[in-house]
Amino acid sequence: MKSDYLMESKDEILRLEMKTDADEVRRNAEWCGIKPGMTILDLGCGTGRTTHILHEMIQPGGKAVGVDSSSDRIEYARKHYGNREGIEFHVRDVHQRMDDLGAFDMIWVRFLLEYFRAESPDIVRGLVNALGPGGGLCLLDLDQNCLNHYELHRSLDTMLNRVMERLEEDYNFDAHAGRKLYSYLYDEGLEHIDVHIMPHHLIYGEIEEKDAFNWVKKVEMAALKVNDLFEEYPGGREAFFEDFTRFFHDPRRFTYSCLILCKGHKPRRS
Repeated sequence: MKSDYLMESKDEILRLEMKTDADEVRRNAEWCGIKPGMTILDLGCGTGRTTHILHEMIQPGGKAVGVDSSSDRIEYARKHYGNREGIEFHVRDVHQRMDDLGAFDMIWVRFLLEYFRAESPDIVRGLVNALGPGGGLCLLDLDQNCLNHYELHRSLDTMLNRVMERLEEDYNFDAHAGRKLYSYLYDEGLEHIDVHIMPHHLIYGEIEEKDAFNWVKKVEMAALKVNDLFEEYPGGREAFFEDFTRFFHDPRRFTYSCLILCKGHKPRRS
């Protein structure tokens, strides 16, 4: 099983910046209970844009710490979002302990665990150790990621499902990460667990540029990882990519993803 970041490419910073919807991040964060004065950890912070949004929400007096495994993305985050009091960024493997960075009131993990299917329970366990007594852990991820489209022709639909299955087997990706979040918090003994489900991608009619770029790039990167599968697809990988791109730009197309939000609190008792 390969552990490389599935979406790594020269365009990843641009993709992350374009796809991050500030209003949605704020709505998610409000549901999680992020408030002024908190000290928060944004694990898998990417370009730092989400950390910046969270930092604004915890003022006055709050502190936001962004952590990502990519030195390039952390360099970008420091340059574009790091020149403010109470915000800092660190390059760190997400498997490492985080408790040396401080005791956090809230840890925010959005669109990260889907890339660590095998290790997700261990990552969550380590994060609980970094929470102060009564601190909150909020996990947010998609379920049936990339799989909900209408109307794909049969060969395209079959190949897309095979691609996602191979990514799970060989690249540690989890297309069904969202449905597992509750059990992670339950197994670690967190209290006052709550769950919320909402649409994330909801795409119909004319496509917006940011959605087209995000989805086409996702399919492009996934297809490159599993090139051998396309020996059975008429026209090979290039034809598959062209077929999906044509489908996705068709205003008749309907695409959605289910976002699952799950939060819980570390017991105050020792």
